[in-house]
Amino acid sequence: MATKPTFLAHRGGDHVAVAVMDAPKGTGHVVFLDGSQPLDVESNAEIPLGHKVALRDIAAGEDVIEYGVRIAIASADIKAGDYVHIHNVRSARWQNSVA
Repeated sequence: MATKPTFLAHRGGDHVAVAVMDAPKGTGHVVFLDGSQPLDVESNAEIPLGHKVALRDIAAGEDVIEYGVRIAIASADIKAGDYVHIHNVRSARWQNSVA
């Protein structure tokens, strides 16, 4: 019997996954839309439905990848399992791609 997913990620290599339910703190199951191998993540906090959890450590200033593309920039160090939201990322949407 398959484990019911707690989080959904789009592609293998994505740094974050989205909660498909109000996810409690603790072990959650991540499935990937591209068929990548499912994995478990130990969330460090409750993650509300539709919000993101970090699948790996992300350093402050590093790009945050979802859908295989940069969606945000970490504004603080983020540990695997952390709740990822406006308190620790900023949008990459309006960032100039030229440094």
